[in-house]
Amino acid sequence: MGNAHSPPTDPQYVSASRAFTQKGLEDLKSLFNSLASQSQSNGEYISPSIFQSYFKLHGPIGERMFDLVTQERKDQKLTFEDLVITKATYEKGTKDEIEEFIFRFLDVSGDNFVGRSDLESVMNAIFTDILCIEGSEVGSSSHQDIVNIFLSAANFSIHDEKCSEKAMSFEDFRSWSSHLPTVRKLLGSLLLPPDSGRPGTQIPNLLTPKDIDSNTVLLRKEYAWHIGGALSQHELEDWKLLYHSSVNGLSFNTFLGNISNHKGPTVLIIKDKDGYIYGGYASQQWERHAEFYGDMKCYLFQLNPKASIFRPTGANTNLQWCAVNFSSEDIPNGIGFGGKVNHLGLFISANFDQGHTFSSSTFGNPSLSKTNRIIPETIECWGVTQGVQNKTDGAKGSVLERFKEDRHMLNMVGLANSSE
Repeated sequence: MGNAHSPPTDPQYVSASRAFTQKGLEDLKSLFNSLASQSQSNGEYISPSIFQSYFKLHGPIGERMFDLVTQERKDQKLTFEDLVITKATYEKGTKDEIEEFIFRFLDVSGDNFVGRSDLESVMNAIFTDILCIEGSEVGSSSHQDIVNIFLSAANFSIHDEKCSEKAMSFEDFRSWSSHLPTVRKLLGSLLLPPDSGRPGTQIPNLLTPKDIDSNTVLLRKEYAWHIGGALSQHELEDWKLLYHSSVNGLSFNTFLGNISNHKGPTVLIIKDKDGYIYGGYASQQWERHAEFYGDMKCYLFQLNPKASIFRPTGANTNLQWCAVNFSSEDIPNGIGFGGKVNHLGLFISANFDQGHTFSSSTFGNPSLSKTNRIIPETIECWGVTQGVQNKTDGAKGSVLERFKEDRHMLNMVGLANSSE
């Protein structure tokens, strides 16, 4: 009887179907049948409105995705073959194929260029329609400010008379998405069922003391969503505010005292006198060392005026720095990340009154602020609760035993023996 799912004469479908198991094809067929039955098409195709409603992709991004899924035929009819071909490319293709699909998706206007207005439409839709973050209302100044920090991380190197604005090249897109891993995760998961826990949609639950003024807190939900892009799902549950300088004072000793009972990773965030906001993810507890320590899970990030994440390049293992009460000038007292002594990617002195930020080969980051010298205005630190995975593994021994994949990295920075 042949393959009941498709015409054998469609080579593109035949090739795409090989990316799925028989069970996978049957599941896709069940989904197609369910949506087609709601589309008033006698079960032959899925209509745009039903497609957009099911995947919760509305407005310009819903129209653009439907256009791509239907191979840009413009006939408003999504067939089963279309669904299989698209999912085979978008979800099971090579890295290049997936990124090319996402790049085409970003061309919301369909003019064969990805301009700033296209990117703005996508980021607006992410915050309002997909993440549904309260208070992120289109047109509000705070919402537009947040959208702009993501747009500011993009480069538009193409100027073509056919396009009314500068546009992104494919390499521009790759660079942009590499510095925004949460955006990349979400854009790569839009054809997964919305209620299945799409990658890139998790936002940590931010726990703050009741007596703190929420207006003084630097970490807003959109920032937490961005920072969490380089973390695993079990690290995106609860983040607890451990220290805030406006409440606890700009004191290094108070900082260390407040976070001493938190054994997991922390997120350090700084707002300086120039209004720039940035920080670092410390995968290991802040504790006194006379040299660099940490593992390759550390990274630096920018939050404002643009959003970026800078993960370890592998160039060296100068990851975390925490020096307390050393008298040698060769061991500057304070905390920081990356680079080299007296020339860190990010450093705050033990007085918490000054610091610096330089480009570093450790993370491949530029200076995170307006100038290399920084004067902190606000410093806050959040404790990352590592969710179910740690709770499940709680009886299995040391951190090294629970996270064996880190052993090699710990050996590289000379911590493996001291951690056991």
